[in-house]
Amino acid sequence: MDGADTQAATLHATFSTLRDELSQRIIGQAALVDRLLVALLADGHLLVEGAPGLAKTTAIRALAGYLEADFARVQFTPDLLPADLTGTEVWRPQEGRFEFQPGPIFHSILLADEINRAPAKVQSALLEAMGERQVTVGRHTYALSPLFLVMATQNPIEQEGTFPLPEAQLDRFLMHVRIGYPRVEAEAEILRLAREQARQAVRPVPQTEPTRITQAEVFATRALVLDLHMAPAVERYIIELVLASRDAGRYDPTLARRIGWGASPRGSIALERCARAHAWLAGRDFVTPDDVRAVAPDVLRHRILPSYEATAEGWDGDRLVGELLRLVPLP
Repeated sequence: MDGADTQAATLHATFSTLRDELSQRIIGQAALVDRLLVALLADGHLLVEGAPGLAKTTAIRALAGYLEADFARVQFTPDLLPADLTGTEVWRPQEGRFEFQPGPIFHSILLADEINRAPAKVQSALLEAMGERQVTVGRHTYALSPLFLVMATQNPIEQEGTFPLPEAQLDRFLMHVRIGYPRVEAEAEILRLAREQARQAVRPVPQTEPTRITQAEVFATRALVLDLHMAPAVERYIIELVLASRDAGRYDPTLARRIGWGASPRGSIALERCARAHAWLAGRDFVTPDDVRAVAPDVLRHRILPSYEATAEGWDGDRLVGELLRLVPLP
């Protein structure tokens, strides 16, 4: 085994251990843990949607704790201002000049908690940062960390006082993950873990700090993910899925009337990157159609919009993606 193979094996073991440790802390949400790692390795932002109490914030915070990167959490509220996120220029009278004070967006990992509770002007403050890794304040543009990741949560139950994310904002999220309640066995394990944490709070026991994954290791792993072999037929399958979302009439005229807007080229890019990360985490050095199908719902559900007619009939992005996966033939 040469040096490159040894490094690849070491990095895979590192991320396998990370997945195991996260799974022990986030009980009953294996899919969420997997998608967190896929987003990290595919270099994209993640939107997690689920009912209160499903460990959304805990999972994202736990992942950040295993990375050698600075972390910030912002609770989005209706009175939040764009400057509260990006930072602002402060007048220094002693020096006779303005000095820029960076906001929490300048951290490598940003947790945007309940992102849909902030108005559109605050949500739009993230657009430039998520798309270009930079922030413009006044006449100056400031670069963000190369590792910059936004991991956002939203609650689908309470709609009063919320502001739906605009399509341009949604499209900048690599994946939109929806999570549900854990199974019975997982619920029992959650109770056990909660008891242990309560005991630890009452009678603290020294804890060993986890070994953090460096940014250099993250970037090296992303390079390995990009080097995975993808056959032309698999790449064509990705393209066909996205093209079908724009012109479903080739497969089913009825479905075409139900899709109001298809996925953009950003959807093709996201689908390829996520399929590669999914394959790498599975221990393969090539991408299969099953990798594409595994990540397609989370990559495309927020990029394919139902028409008014379809919405009235109860169709949503999930159902539309399911139909596309059924209709587009496998390579």
